[in-house]
Amino acid sequence: MVKRDIKNTISQLFGRFANHEFPSGVQSFINSAYVNLLGLDMSEFAPPSTYPTLNKLFTRELRKRRAIDYRKSSFISPVDGFVTECGKLDQNKALQIKGMSYCIDELLTQQYSNEVKALYNGTYINFYLSPKDYHRYHMPYKLRVASILHQPGKLYPVNFPSLRRTKNLFVENERVIVECFTESNRRIFIVLVGALNVGNMTISFDHRIKTNAQKLEPTYYRYDDKERWLNKGDLLGMFMMGSTVLVFAEPGLIDLRVGTGAKVRFGEKVALIRD
Repeated sequence: MVKRDIKNTISQLFGRFANHEFPSGVQSFINSAYVNLLGLDMSEFAPPSTYPTLNKLFTRELRKRRAIDYRKSSFISPVDGFVTECGKLDQNKALQIKGMSYCIDELLTQQYSNEVKALYNGTYINFYLSPKDYHRYHMPYKLRVASILHQPGKLYPVNFPSLRRTKNLFVENERVIVECFTESNRRIFIVLVGALNVGNMTISFDHRIKTNAQKLEPTYYRYDDKERWLNKGDLLGMFMMGSTVLVFAEPGLIDLRVGTGAKVRFGEKVALIRD
């Protein structure tokens, strides 16, 4: 069982503010101030004044259809953001940031103690979304969702100072672990990591999953084999502010075409997939 942390409470309070619908003039001021403060590029989205809450602005939907690399061999970025680390796993070790590693067995928890071994010496990518980025995450490839684990945890910030300062940050933070399979039955894990003021993470097809809630025990959801196929580019869910998406693939499944520090956009190729 995970103990509640003050950062979870702060995130809940901020969430109430962000979800509150103020009078239109006040809300327009709040939205415009946020856009100007962070320098948001709103060219693909509706005008700031049209969002009834700050949270609706955070989770804004693309107004213009994004170009997606639909080629069979392309593994696309699931988000707008940048790559904080990527590469080959050292057995079961991934880099949180240069010089600081963590164990993927701990990240994926005891629930996936058998499945995680298929990832050893595989490939990983860490995608960071800043508060000014588009906050929705999509499928990087056509995948079947086999199961999801909601693992409660802390809500440390996931920006660069925190990544450098907090050991095992991804392991400590609340996360939603999505176990997926390709058409040839090869395994990919997508891990959505919560952060300060990002207590809420959603899954588009399963509204039972409630993050930053009062429950402290992990919850596991299993899906029928034919039930949960999602195509490349399909919406998987959204963060209520910026956070991190981690992707892990079996050895030999993907060949990276980006490096650490790369700025990426949802829809563009970040790897070749050999499925």
